[in-house]
Amino acid sequence: MMNPLELSGTAGLSNPGSGAAAAAIAMAELPLQRIYANERQHGGRSLFTQPFAGKRLEWNWSAAVEESRRMAAYLRAEGEARGWPSDARIAILSKNCAWWIMADFAIWMAGYTSVPIFPSVGETSLTAILEHSRPAACFVGALDRTLRIAGSPLESVHLIGFPVAAASLEAASWQEITARQAPLQDGPVRDALDIATIIYTSGTTGEPKGVMQTFQALAFMAKSMMPTLAGDGSLDRILSYLPLAHIAERAIVEMNALYMPMHIFFAENQQTFLADLGRARPTIFFTVPRLLLRFQQGVLEKIPPAKLDLLLRVPVVRGAVSRRILKELGLKEVRLAASGSAPLSVELLQWYRGLGLNLIEGYGMTETGITHAPTPGRARDGYVGQASAYAETRISSEGEVQIKGPMNLAGYFRNPQLSQSCFTDDGYFRTGDRGEIDAENRLKLVGRLKEEFKTSKGKYILPAPIENELSNSGLFESVCVLGSGRGAPFAAVVLAPEKRTLSASAEGRQAMEASLARELQRINKKLERYEQLRFLAIVPEPWTTENGLLTPTMKVRRAWVEERFAESYDAWESAKKTILWLDA
Repeated sequence: MMNPLELSGTAGLSNPGSGAAAAAIAMAELPLQRIYANERQHGGRSLFTQPFAGKRLEWNWSAAVEESRRMAAYLRAEGEARGWPSDARIAILSKNCAWWIMADFAIWMAGYTSVPIFPSVGETSLTAILEHSRPAACFVGALDRTLRIAGSPLESVHLIGFPVAAASLEAASWQEITARQAPLQDGPVRDALDIATIIYTSGTTGEPKGVMQTFQALAFMAKSMMPTLAGDGSLDRILSYLPLAHIAERAIVEMNALYMPMHIFFAENQQTFLADLGRARPTIFFTVPRLLLRFQQGVLEKIPPAKLDLLLRVPVVRGAVSRRILKELGLKEVRLAASGSAPLSVELLQWYRGLGLNLIEGYGMTETGITHAPTPGRARDGYVGQASAYAETRISSEGEVQIKGPMNLAGYFRNPQLSQSCFTDDGYFRTGDRGEIDAENRLKLVGRLKEEFKTSKGKYILPAPIENELSNSGLFESVCVLGSGRGAPFAAVVLAPEKRTLSASAEGRQAMEASLARELQRINKKLERYEQLRFLAIVPEPWTTENGLLTPTMKVRRAWVEERFAESYDAWESAKKTILWLDA
C-alpha cells in the first residue's frame, strides 16, 4: 500500500486530509468496492453508449466490469513479466470514451495508479508529464493529432491502443487482449489512502504539477455532490464530452456513476456534438461557460435579442418558445445543468434560467475536488453555492479561499517543497482564489490573487469582474484584461466566430467597430475611473489549446497571453485608438 505523504516526500506535514473532516468513509463506499457492488446488484443496468465505426456500442454494468477485469488481469501479467514496481503508474491519453473509464477501473484492480493526460496536450507538455510521471504503460485512444512515438518518452512505454486509436498506432490491441485474456476472478480492493490517480495540471500558469488523489478523496467527491445531483432514483443520462483528464468530469461522470444510477453517453467528435447531445437526451448536463455562451450566440443569431425578450414576456407563448429552444439545443430533458471550470456571468445564468433551464454554478479545483455547489432552493446568483459537508472553507485575511477536508490532495507527486507550501500550518489548502462567504455559507469568487495587478499609477486591478462584463456582451469568444505597470488597463479580445466573419469586409468591420466602441463605453461607465479600459485590441486568430492560449478546460492562460503580446503594448498605446485591429 502506498502512503501518500511518503510518496510525495512530505512526511511530517499535518494531515492535509483532515478537517471537515475527520471524516471517515466506510470501506464499502470506496471506488473499487462500488464497482463490484454495481456489478453484483445492477449488472443489467445500462452504463455506456459509445459511437464507434458508424454503430452504437452498449455496455451494462456486467459487461463493462468483465471487460475491465480482463484488462486488469493482462496488466497484472505484464507487470510481473516486465518487472513493473508495485506502485507503477499507467497513463491514459485519449479523448473520452467507454474504454477510458474501463481502463481506469482496470488500472485500479491491477493495483496500479492511473495518470490521465489531456488529449489536447502539446508535445512539449506531454514530454514533461511522461518524464515526470514515468509510466510503465500508456493507453492511447482518439487524439486530434498524430502521436509521435519515435524519439519521445513513449518509445520506452508499453502502449495499449483503444479501438478508437489511430490505425497507424503500433500498440497492443485492447480488443485482442480482452478477447483472449481470462478475467480476474477475485475482487481486489485498495486502501482508502492509496493513491488512485495523479492528475497533471498547470492551471493558467506554470509547469504541469502532478496532483495525487486517494481513493478516499474520490469517494468523498461523489458523496459531496449527492445533495445537489441526487434525483428520484431513476436512471439519469449524461453526455461525457469535457476531458475526463480533468477532475470535474472525472468526479461528476465517472465517480457519480458509481454511487447513483447513471447512463453515460459519449460524443463522437466536435462535428457530431449536437447530434450526440440529441441522442443522449441528458437529464444531467455538465458544461463550461464558453459552450453556454456559444449556444446563446447561436440562438440569438436566429432570434434577435429584442424579439426573444418580447416573446418570453408573453405568458401564452413563453413556454412553447422556451421548450423549442431547449429542444434544439438538446437540453429539453435536463433536470440539472451545472457550469464549472471558469466564472459564469450572472447575466448568462439568468438568460438560461429564463428559458426554464435549471442551471447552477459550482466550484472546485484539481487539488480539492468539487467543494461547492448550490443545494436545491438555496442558489444565489453570482455565488457557487454552499461548501460540501466535507470541505471546511474560510477566507483568509488576504481574501483567499482556503479549504480543508478529505478531498484535498495528498501532495504533489515528486514535489515535496510545493506539497508543503500549498497548505497553511493548520492544514488548509491555499486555493489562490479570492472570495467572499455570505451569511448562508455561500461562496462568491471575485478573481485570482495572482491575477490582480497594479497600474503605473499605483491602482490595483481585478481582471475577472471586467472580463465577465466583456463576456456578457456576446461579442467575444475570448477576453483578457491586461495592463500591469501601464497607465491604464486594456483588453485583448477575440471576436465571436460570426463577428469575425462579419468584420472580414471593410463595411462589416466599420459596423463592428461602432458596436465595439459602444460596448466599451457601456462597460467603462460601470467601472471606477482607474479601472476603465483604455482600448480593446482585437486579436485576429482564435485562442486555442493548440496555440497554448487556452487550458484544456478552456480557461485563458493569462501569463501566456501576456508573453505573446507584451512587446506590442507600447505600439498599442501609442496608436491612441479605442478599437485597435491587430491585423490592420
